[in-house]
Amino acid sequence: MNSLKYLHKSEFQLELGKVLPELEIAYCTYGTLNEAKDNVIYVCHAITANADVADWWPKMVGDNFIFDTKKYFVVCANVLGSCYGTSGPSAINAASNQPYSKDFPLLTIRDIVKAHRLLAQHLQLKSIHLLCGGSLGGQQSIEWAVEDAAFIKNLFVIATNARHSAWGIAFNEAQRMAIESGSVETARAIAMLSYRNYGMYESTQTDSEEKVDDFRASSYQRYQGEKLKKRFNPDSYFLLSKAMDSHNVGRNRGSVKLALQRVSANTLVVGITSDLLFPVKEQQLIAEGISNAVYEEIDSPYGHDGFLIETEKISALLRKHIALE
Repeated sequence: MNSLKYLHKSEFQLELGKVLPELEIAYCTYGTLNEAKDNVIYVCHAITANADVADWWPKMVGDNFIFDTKKYFVVCANVLGSCYGTSGPSAINAASNQPYSKDFPLLTIRDIVKAHRLLAQHLQLKSIHLLCGGSLGGQQSIEWAVEDAAFIKNLFVIATNARHSAWGIAFNEAQRMAIESGSVETARAIAMLSYRNYGMYESTQTDSEEKVDDFRASSYQRYQGEKLKKRFNPDSYFLLSKAMDSHNVGRNRGSVKLALQRVSANTLVVGITSDLLFPVKEQQLIAEGISNAVYEEIDSPYGHDGFLIETEKISALLRKHIALE
C-alpha cells in the first residue's frame, strides 16, 4: 500500500457557493497502474472510514482477493470533510469547551465526488474499470456514475440509495443534536441502532434472566460511542452527515429516474435483507432505474453493517456479474 497526498493549489468551488482556497486529498493505492491507465478499481468509503480500504474492508483487497492487486490498481481517497488527511474541519480545541465548530462550509455529495474526479485527473486515469462503495460510499459512486458516465465502465453499490430518505435524515439529525449537546458518543450510539437491528442485539447482547442492571446492550452502546470519540472528529461527523442528507441524484436533473438513466456502466446493485437504514426497496429502485443493472440480495443478520462484514458473499456476487478475473 502507498499512502499519499495530492495538493490541488487552485480554488475549489463548492456546490452551494463557498470556495476553498485549495484542496488537499489523502489517498491510498494498491497494486500498479498499467500503461493504458485503465486497470482501476476505485473504492468510495463510508462516513467514518478512511483511505485504507484494506483495513476497513478485510479480505477484499490484495493478492487472490476479489480486488486483486496483481491485476488491478486500487484507489481509495479519504472524503472531503473527513479528519483523516483530506481537507476538512480543523481539530477540536479542547480548551474552547465547544462540542463542535462550524469553521468549514457545508458540503454535498457532489462536492465529494468533484474532489474524487480531481484526484483521478491528477493520477491521469483514462477510465475506471470498477467504481464501488457502500452506504455513503455508494451515494458517491452513483453520483459519479451519473455525472461522468463514460468514465465508469462497471459500477457496484451496496446498502445505499439514489436519494437520502426522510428516515435516514431523521437518524442523522438525532446524531447532530447529540453532537450539539457535546456528546459524539451519544451520536454514535444512536447510529448503531440504525447500523444493526433487533435480531442482532437479541442474539449478541442478551443477558441472563437474573440481570437487573449493567446490561450487555448498555455496555455495548457506550463502548461503541467511546471508540468513535477516540478516533473521529465530531466536526467531520456533523459535516458528513449533512452531506449524506444532501444526496439526491435527481436534484436539478429532472428527477431521480431521469438521472439514473444517464448511467451507462454495467451495474451490480446489492441490498441487505436486514438493513433498517437503507431498506432493500432503495437498492431495487436504483437497479430498476439503470438500464444495464442487475439486483441481488444478501441475506445477513448484521443489518446495514453487513456491507462491511459479508465480504465472502459480496465477492461471490462480484465474480458472478463483473469481469474482474
